[in-house]
Amino acid sequence: MTELSRIRNFSIVAHIDHGKSTLADRLIQMTGTVAERDMKDQLLDSMEIERERGITIKANTVRIEYPAQDGQTYVLNLIDTPGHVDFAYEVSRSMRAVEGSLLVVDATQGVEAQTLANVYQAIEADHEIVPVLNKIDLPAADPERVKAQIEDVIGLDASGAIPISAKTGLGIPDVLEAIVHRLPAPKGDRDAPLKAMLVDSWYDPYLGVVVMIRVMDGVIRKGDRIRMMQTGATYGVDRLAVLKPAMVDIPELGPGEIGVLTASIKQVRDTRVGDTITHEKRPCDRPLPGFKPSVPVVFCGLFPVDASDFEALRDAIEKLALNDASFTYEMETSAALGFGFRCGFLGLLHLEVVRDRLEREYDLDLITTAPSVVYHVHMRDGSVIELHNPADMPDLTHVDHIEEPRIKATILVPDDYLGDVLKLCQDRRGIQLELTYAGSRAMVVYDLPLNEVVFDFYDRLKSVTKGYASFDYQLIGYREDNLVKMTVLVNEEPVDALSMMVHRDRAELRGRAMVEKLKELIPRHMFKIPIQAAIGGRVIARETISAMRKDVTAKCYGGDVTRKKKLLEKQKAGKKRMRQFGKVEIPQQAFINALKMDG
Repeated sequence: MTELSRIRNFSIVAHIDHGKSTLADRLIQMTGTVAERDMKDQLLDSMEIERERGITIKANTVRIEYPAQDGQTYVLNLIDTPGHVDFAYEVSRSMRAVEGSLLVVDATQGVEAQTLANVYQAIEADHEIVPVLNKIDLPAADPERVKAQIEDVIGLDASGAIPISAKTGLGIPDVLEAIVHRLPAPKGDRDAPLKAMLVDSWYDPYLGVVVMIRVMDGVIRKGDRIRMMQTGATYGVDRLAVLKPAMVDIPELGPGEIGVLTASIKQVRDTRVGDTITHEKRPCDRPLPGFKPSVPVVFCGLFPVDASDFEALRDAIEKLALNDASFTYEMETSAALGFGFRCGFLGLLHLEVVRDRLEREYDLDLITTAPSVVYHVHMRDGSVIELHNPADMPDLTHVDHIEEPRIKATILVPDDYLGDVLKLCQDRRGIQLELTYAGSRAMVVYDLPLNEVVFDFYDRLKSVTKGYASFDYQLIGYREDNLVKMTVLVNEEPVDALSMMVHRDRAELRGRAMVEKLKELIPRHMFKIPIQAAIGGRVIARETISAMRKDVTAKCYGGDVTRKKKLLEKQKAGKKRMRQFGKVEIPQQAFINALKMDG
């Protein structure tokens, strides 16, 4: 049991690659939380995919015991958060469980778009923020310029910013002292009824569902009966532990502490992130305000390559959704692909990560359909339909107009590349809102259609700016535009997995790119196959795959030419009949490659 005055809960926030996970490693190492032989880089990034890509995806927690210079021993609960815009929900959730933040800024690169987004989340959660300047040992570091930038762009007092190098360990003791003396202790009443927030949960094959909690009031002990206030389910606590990254059992958790519990929870859907946990016999009077549910912005279908894997996919998706609260799913069927799920994500990187995790952790082979966003279809009778999948588009005679989601994108870019960035945004139907300068870097704010950003905007932005631009966005609402559904027909049969929503002005380009790509991907058959892209009844692009031919005239030598003609006519009639009844086999790989198109 730790006194409240000696607990500090804090998170580390920063832009991608500014050194959050490395700083967490040094804090763990300096306090001897993990033995030297067990230390490795990015210790808290436990998933294989995190280590491979070098990014943090899940916010991870560790409890550190630190003997401070004033002779007291403090308990520090550290949450290392992701930096990517796609995992902003992880960040906002972690913020609610702690009272302070370390803001890490790279002393060579300064303030980036995602630094701003993450800091604003910390300010919204009413945090005490301590700025830390990392990579101070690099020759390009310019701490004074970056301090001025923090004050200008974010409006935080940076006079007390701590210069460190997370790689070499320089300045880490100052960070530990600042955590103890500059961040506030948590508040809470030990004698009040139990009130704890469910911060995260994940599935463990040995322990079942593991739940991470932050206790606000009261005490939770091993053997207590607890109730989840949202679902009303009750459980007995089997085990309480704190994470030092490995689980260490403890008898009780008091106010201000962060720990994990297991309670033989069998059903994955009983633990909802943001739920309030209380005692069954002596409940608290009202639940904590939960988190705003995340709003998925990108949708795509996930289908098993082998239809018999559908149940395995359902099981895997349920377990994964438990560990990732920002991921939503519902069942759907497709004529071309069979049974699968329509899934919602916070962005394309999120989509890739979820797909990779399903394939690796649960050993599945998946097909992903083209990513799309949610459109609002306004009907003539005044009703509004939310369109997640372009294949479900209602009959156009009943449609009044279609609205698409728009985003406000903030791009920070060095002056040399500004022209390329403006051109890219104009090409994507963007509307410029403002253009300001912070030193030699321009900050451009654009109103863009989300549909254009989803496909490959981020990759294009990185390539035209040689990786120097940083990008962050938020949804600002819906606006009407001239949108149409483009259908792809193979042998005059529509293929629903390939239909997509496009702007009328760009439909022809997209259609032509799609049919040209399919012509290369679909193998030849015994009859010729037309591939068409159409809007309603109007074909806008067409390619034809020629038929494989058998030389039926090989046995004719000499004699009258009519003998040859007769055989060729017969073959032609056969091909025609074949084309009427023939089925075109589209290989799975062709779907996957066609959907990776980049107009």
